[in-house]
Amino acid sequence: MDERLMRTRRVFLKSGIFIGGAALAGGGMLRAAEKAKEEKEVSPAEDLMREHGVLKRVLLIYEEAIRRMTANQELPVETVADSAKIIRNFIEDYHEKLEENFLFPRFEKAGKLTDLVKTLRDQHQAGRRVTDLTLGLAKQSTIKNADERAQLADSLRQFIRMYNPHEAREDTVLFPAFRKIVSANEYASLGEDFEKKEHELFGEDGFEKMVDKVTNIEKKLGIYELAQFTPKI
Repeated sequence: MDERLMRTRRVFLKSGIFIGGAALAGGGMLRAAEKAKEEKEVSPAEDLMREHGVLKRVLLIYEEAIRRMTANQELPVETVADSAKIIRNFIEDYHEKLEENFLFPRFEKAGKLTDLVKTLRDQHQAGRRVTDLTLGLAKQSTIKNADERAQLADSLRQFIRMYNPHEAREDTVLFPAFRKIVSANEYASLGEDFEKKEHELFGEDGFEKMVDKVTNIEKKLGIYELAQFTPKI
């Protein structure tokens, strides 16, 4: 009888260890999954600001194109056309639409930063007109014509001049204020809406795909390597 009790006790202890270990392992896996989800989730402001990073890199491409045209240096005109298409598809038709549909109306309803919102909306419209001009001029025949080349360079300058302060004002004023006028739940829900829209328009990893496109253009122009911009003083 005592031996049977001992065997039963050993079986029970081993079972307890197995179940406990499985529970711990399951709990660890759950925590890891939750952590991965948290790392993957991007807040609305972070989402918009990293898209501004794509915009900024295109502005740098525009600057290089202007430099080459002004200096009568070789310019693969497709780099300008492809960059303008990124502006049109990713910035104007996606990023700015998010701002116009989800952010601007909430500021107007709250009566906050309404003058800034009006200016930003007006600049979106102006930017689209400039992009129309850029897309129309970004062709090989333009590069061979001095007057048209000057027009193309001017359209790029206008775009850069407006969007440098435009994106800076959104990053430092509009986006930080946005979190103050919506609830935490609404803010989190908007992050999911933004991600869903991105996937709908550009597929999975839409942002990463745009970054890759910009990278390829930078490499064509020889401005990809970051170290080359370090001052030698």
